[in-house]
Amino acid sequence: MNRYEMIYIIDTGLEETARKELIEKVSALITANGGEIEKVDETWGKRRLAYAIDYKTEGWYVLVNFQASPELPRELERNLQINENILRYLVVKLVEKRSAVKPRPVRPAAPAEEVPAEEAPVAETPVTEAVAEVAEAAADTDAE
Repeated sequence: MNRYEMIYIIDTGLEETARKELIEKVSALITANGGEIEKVDETWGKRRLAYAIDYKTEGWYVLVNFQASPELPRELERNLQINENILRYLVVKLVEKRSAVKPRPVRPAAPAEEVPAEEAPVAETPVTEAVAEVAEAAADTDAE
């Protein structure tokens, strides 16, 4: 069974009891087709739509998380499309992210107190040698 997330928008012209019945009808459709509802979230409530749908500017948002066989989303979409009180809907399959990359081994941090700063050898890099040569050449041209 796959995990799915579905969100649908109900027309605000619907009365509260009819809206509750519609939500129960959609939930019953999921369970009747072998799905298991994890959560029905109506807390989004009435919101303004980004654009008008059938001359309506507001809708009731409902979020449903459920587990079902791969055939159920198509049946759900068919039923939601037929219902005139549902403005929009979207069913998305939730994919559990698995990483094929092994995590790096944790390296122990080297203690900073092992070599005192005065005793640590300072290696001259080619860049510092080149800077020293340019400084000597500049000093020679200034002396002349």
